[in-house]
Amino acid sequence: MSFILDFLRQKAPNSGKEMPVYYKKALRITAVLMTVYFLASFTWFGLAGGWWEWVPLVAAAIMSATLLSIDRMGPRLAGLIESFVIEAWCAWCVHSFGWNSSAQQLLIAPLMLSFFNVSEKPALKIWFWSGVVALQMALYAYAMGRVEVHVLSSQVRAIFQTFNTISLYTLLACLCILFSSNVQAAERQLRLDNQELHKEAGTDPLTQLPNRRALMDEIRRFLAHSAQEPFSVAIADIDFFKRVNDTYGHNCGDHTLRTLADKFRAVLSDQFKICRWGGEEFCIFMPGLNLDEAGVVMHDLCIAVRKMPLSFEGVDFSITITIGVSENDFHSPMDAILEEADRKLYIGKNSGRDQVVL
Repeated sequence: MSFILDFLRQKAPNSGKEMPVYYKKALRITAVLMTVYFLASFTWFGLAGGWWEWVPLVAAAIMSATLLSIDRMGPRLAGLIESFVIEAWCAWCVHSFGWNSSAQQLLIAPLMLSFFNVSEKPALKIWFWSGVVALQMALYAYAMGRVEVHVLSSQVRAIFQTFNTISLYTLLACLCILFSSNVQAAERQLRLDNQELHKEAGTDPLTQLPNRRALMDEIRRFLAHSAQEPFSVAIADIDFFKRVNDTYGHNCGDHTLRTLADKFRAVLSDQFKICRWGGEEFCIFMPGLNLDEAGVVMHDLCIAVRKMPLSFEGVDFSITITIGVSENDFHSPMDAILEEADRKLYIGKNSGRDQVVL
């Protein structure tokens, strides 16, 4: 019962004249198929029954007019007109040919149009469903108490029943394909949007490197699957970065951070994870490396940054970095390992900078 309560608690947007593209397509498909159906019925009555009935032509004209003016109608009005025409047609068929004509099956189509209209409140959809059920029961009671206007032969009745059944299932198939395709497309787009949001939430907008949150998630995943594997972490900081901002401006500082991020990506292996830790600090996660191996990699990185040419608005300059490195000791928590790398970074800062402290 919970899904019914959830359905009833849904909120519907204002209908207005704006309607979802998929629902406009559903109204168009219904109008086209029902127009063809009514025209075919008119022709069939004349050829098979020997009489010409003008009701299907009127229904076809109304459906055609709805189709042509659907853009000027809101979803409620267009849906109501199509539903009314189908319901009136079902009532006329039961009156004219009796219950065994099977035309009343078409009442399923208005129900689908109602329930897939996102602009309609759930309570109104339930009321509409109740009305359709009541109409079907009333038509049945009406048909059982009287003789139909046109008594069809068994062969003609079988053809009409088959025609109604095929028409109904053709319409339902088209609507189901449309609605299911729209739901799948919406779900697919939602997944893509969620992935993009997740990526943006874990990406530093300036350097396009992962941010602290993304790196910590990466480390947690590594620990969950490879708790006994060695790893090292390093925290690197740009030396005298404040001087760059004060001397050349913050735009130059941003340029420096972006260029340094590109250098990290170029020098370090893809197996290492780099993030902007905050400000001018970067953190490098090196799975599979012990302290000595990580030290060699960080020394090479330190030299590469020292030799990296920088130029901004015609001014050439260079930077250096100081790096603190710590190793997984298999008993300390991750916060303690990072604090150790940060402590070594400040040792390097206080003892001359442009170096790696192991």
